[in-house]
Amino acid sequence: QVQLVESGGGSVQAGGSLRLSCALSGNAVSTACMGWFRQAPGKEREGVAMMDRFGTTTYADSAKGRFTIAKDSAKNGLYLQMKDLKPEDTAMYYCAARFLCTSKSLLSAYYNYWGQGTQVTVSS
Repeated sequence: QVQLVESGGGSVQAGGSLRLSCALSGNAVSTACMGWFRQAPGKEREGVAMMDRFGTTTYADSAKGRFTIAKDSAKNGLYLQMKDLKPEDTAMYYCAARFLCTSKSLLSAYYNYWGQGTQVTVSS
């Protein structure tokens, strides 16, 4: 059974950094397209960054230059290093996966496994 468990969220001031982690069980990160999504109150869930099975990455414009997505096959984990955080980055962040994927999509509908989320709050 596939499970995704996020951790690493918290409260930081603007300009700060956080590193989110997502632990995958039940399958290998190397076989999956995996991504980070976020949802702020009253807003739709949006894609932040994803990495396909081959290590190719896609970032939302809001994340380019500030966020870095990475996989660790040894730890079977997905990570999101976030720097220069802004108040508008405040949201619940979710890890998602789709196995044997062929797309580099940041559309949430493409992913069929989701974690429970970790809250990120950035104060000004």
